[in-house]
This record gives sequence, C-alpha cells and structure tokens, in this order.
Amino acid sequence: MAQQPISLPAKLINGGVAGLVGVTCVFPIDLAKTRLQNQRGSQRVYKNMMDCLIKTVRSEGYFGMYRGAAVNLTLVTPEKAIKLAANDFFRQRLSRGELKLSVFQEMLAGCGAGMCQVIVTTPMEMLKIQLQDAGRLAAQQRKLPVLHTVKLGTASPVLNCSYNVGPVSSIRKVSAIQIAQELFRTKGIQGLYKGLGATLMRDIPFSVIYFPLFAHINKLGKNSEDDNVPFYWSFISGCVAGCTAAVAVSPCDVVKTRLQSLNRSANEETYNGVADCIRKIMHKEGPTAFLKGAGCRALVIAPLFGIAQVVYFVGVGEFLLGQTPFNLYSV
Repeated sequence: MAQQPISLPAKLINGGVAGLVGVTCVFPIDLAKTRLQNQRGSQRVYKNMMDCLIKTVRSEGYFGMYRGAAVNLTLVTPEKAIKLAANDFFRQRLSRGELKLSVFQEMLAGCGAGMCQVIVTTPMEMLKIQLQDAGRLAAQQRKLPVLHTVKLGTASPVLNCSYNVGPVSSIRKVSAIQIAQELFRTKGIQGLYKGLGATLMRDIPFSVIYFPLFAHINKLGKNSEDDNVPFYWSFISGCVAGCTAAVAVSPCDVVKTRLQSLNRSANEETYNGVADCIRKIMHKEGPTAFLKGAGCRALVIAPLFGIAQVVYFVGVGEFLLGQTPFNLYSV
C-alpha cells in the first residue's frame, strides 16, 4: 500500500501547536539547565536544578522562571514546525513509495530535519540564553566582595545597561527585541547566528538519533501493521527517544550555550570558536563539565517531545483544516 501524500500546512500547524504546549510545560527546567551549564568552576551560584529554581523564585519571583519564555514561545512554533514537518517530508521522499525505510534512510531524514531547523533555532537560542542567564550573572555579582560591572564581549550599550550590579530591584531588564536590534546594528545578521556551527553540531546528531529511535519504539505500540498507535504510546515513545538523544548530545549543548552567552562576569572565560571552547572546558573544568545540565536537559526534552508527538500524531492540524476527524488513536 502506497503512502498518502503529506499535507505540509497541517504538519506545520501540528508542529507549532506541539511546540507551544511543550515549551509552556517545561520552560523553568530549561532555564535551570542554561544557568547550570554557564557556571564556571569556583563561581558556582547553584548546586543543582532544584536549588536553581528555588533561588530563582526567591530573587526574581515566580515569573523569573519564565525569563526568556516570550522569545521561545514566539520562535518555537516555526522551529518545531520545521523540524517535524521536514522529517516527514524527507522520510516520504526517501521512501519512494515504499512503506518501510532502512535505518540509514531514517537517519538521513533526521539529518535533513536537523539542518533545516537551525534557520530558526540559532537566533531563538541566542536570544533566549541571554535572558535566561541574566539572573545567574546578577546573583553571582552579589556574592563578590567588590562590585564589578558584567563584562560583555561586544561592549554593547544596550546589554551593558541591563546587568549593572546591584539589588535585584535596581537591575534594568532588557528585552529580546533590544538584544536583537543591538546585535543586528553592531554585527549584522551574522550576530544573531553566533554559534551556528555549535548548533548544527548539536541539532543534527540529535535528530539523527531521535527520529529513527522514536519511529521504532512507536511501532512497538502496534498489534499489527494495520493498527493505529494509541496517543499514550506516542507520548512514551517521544519521551524515551527524546531523553536518549538529549543526553547523547549534551556535551554539544554545553559548548553551544557557552559560545552563545554574550554576557560574562569579569573573570569568566571567553571562547574563540568550537575547538577553543572544548579545549578550555576540558583543561580548566575537566570532562565532567560537558555533562553540566544533562539531567535538566533530559527532563526538558523528554516531556517536550512526548507532548509534541502526541499533538503531532493526534492530527490537530488536519482537524483544523477539515482533512480528518480529531482522533486520539491516529498516527
């Protein structure tokens, strides 16, 4: 039986809705992950994920856990839509009318999806990281006996004014729009794509691992080839595959986060590219530093992709476009 042609608009809607729902649920854990990954050696502010979240709520309030969420929610719709729809598109192209793909073809489709998504992922992560890490920098500066101004690689006036040391209430908050405008003014479009290589280094292997693994685990929920997979099995499959892929590429995520962090305190390390970042982290912090935030990342990605796959495979987009009835057992 030949595969039915995919509806790209419906897949884009599914990916967008999936991203919005998933990010809303797990964003505080993602914030903790970013702050833990950016901690250097003796300048630790947070002991673990729970300590980070508790200190964030105490110093910045409940909504401090959602710092940077606006830019993520704005850009995660096209990001997840591109990722999931591109994988479907490449799988169909590679299948050439056949129902079953080889593992290599599935990995190739995932690779294509990962390459496509970085168009949106790189600037989204770039802006999100600056907003998420602001609280860590402020908390770190408050621990120092002498007040220093946070050092910025680009000496940006917009960013400099936002992180002056002082009480939390006196810190001027900067928006994603301000950061984007300043980066575009000083560095052009490439300023928003800083860390593109590291993002590709993380997202392509992630997709190569995630999509084939999800497809094979999801198939285990079928009693026969003609059966549909229940929504809860798609959720479990997304969680397991997402968690596995997230931990596998965690070292790449640490490198990407460090490279994309524009704001550093006076005595924090600077990096000149991926190779320099890897070398300095290995030399000064040891190999375990590459697993910083790995637990948080697994806790973020597992439910995020579990939720995403449920929304995606339930067919919200097809339902909204009137192409098929809403069905909790659809695949």
